[in-house]
Amino acid sequence: MNASPADQRRLLDLAELDARIAQAERLRRNPPQAARVKELLAQRQAHSQELSRLLGARDDARTELARIESDVAVVQARSDRDAGRLASSANAKEAQGLESEIASLARRKIALEDAELEVMERLEQCEAAVAQQEALMAEINAEGGRLSDEAKAVVADATARHDQATRDRAAIVAALPADLVALYERTATRSTGAALLRRGTCEGCRMVLSGTDLQTLRETPENAVVTCPECGCILVRTEESGL
Repeated sequence: MNASPADQRRLLDLAELDARIAQAERLRRNPPQAARVKELLAQRQAHSQELSRLLGARDDARTELARIESDVAVVQARSDRDAGRLASSANAKEAQGLESEIASLARRKIALEDAELEVMERLEQCEAAVAQQEALMAEINAEGGRLSDEAKAVVADATARHDQATRDRAAIVAALPADLVALYERTATRSTGAALLRRGTCEGCRMVLSGTDLQTLRETPENAVVTCPECGCILVRTEESGL
């Protein structure tokens, strides 16, 4: 196939635009923040489960404390009632029974108050653990929100660059011969579509061409479309090619 050297050089612009489009597409699909955001989502799920467990333990402690406080109030009320009856009782046997019950209630109250202190300490620990877990989740949410905003900005920028490069590409394609574009498109499916031959090196695969290959290129007309013997991309020859 033959094409003017100018049209062949335009293929380098086309290849550069294709590289920009591919890079922008990668950023749109997978911005650099995506991996960390994924990690944070997994961490948040795990910490959320732990927070649920801690909240359950805190609520259980609160329920137990409320029950003990209610029992203490009941014991105290019974003790006060018995004390009042004892003060007004003239029956020795009844008084003895009341004194025994008051003593029993006092022991029961001491046991309940001891249990109350233990539960209060446990509740304090639970509340501290909940607060710590909530603070940790707040940090994760803050970082996740910041990274999500950054990722959206990256995607928006990549989309704009993708669209601009796509428009520029369409303009170049429209100005080039259809058969040359078709060859470029076929070549681009398996390698870089086109690359500059600079000082005897293909910039598509970075391979230095052999002396024999370079001699063949020297003998090939400049309007002939040639390909790299190593990677198969269209080789664009210029004054920099070292031929």
